[in-house]
Amino acid sequence: MSQPVFDRRGQYEQIVSGLLEGEKVIAVYDAIGAGTGFIGITDRRVIVQDKSFVGKKTALVSLPYAKITSVAVVSNKSWTGGFFSTSAIAVTAGANVHEVEFRGHDKAHHAHNAILWHITR
Repeated sequence: MSQPVFDRRGQYEQIVSGLLEGEKVIAVYDAIGAGTGFIGITDRRVIVQDKSFVGKKTALVSLPYAKITSVAVVSNKSWTGGFFSTSAIAVTAGANVHEVEFRGHDKAHHAHNAILWHITR
């Protein structure tokens, strides 16, 4: 397995501190926009930092791959720029949709494909 990629060491270390025995990090990407601080992708689950709780509370939400029903490319533009000209994805687990906007379409593409690979195995 290749080395994990990450935007910010502090976010990566938060993910590492909560890993299960034998779990490996694939990527940790900083998110932009309201509600989400970052997304961690491991070989067992997706971890989203959710900053939308009342009273400035924050949660790290674990989404096991077995519970994720879809991963989508999100765009508010036309698709003429190509499938991955957008920098946002949405991960659906149960009744919840977690939208994450990245700092660049290449990171969104990598996150989408890593999640899709795990939920379609």
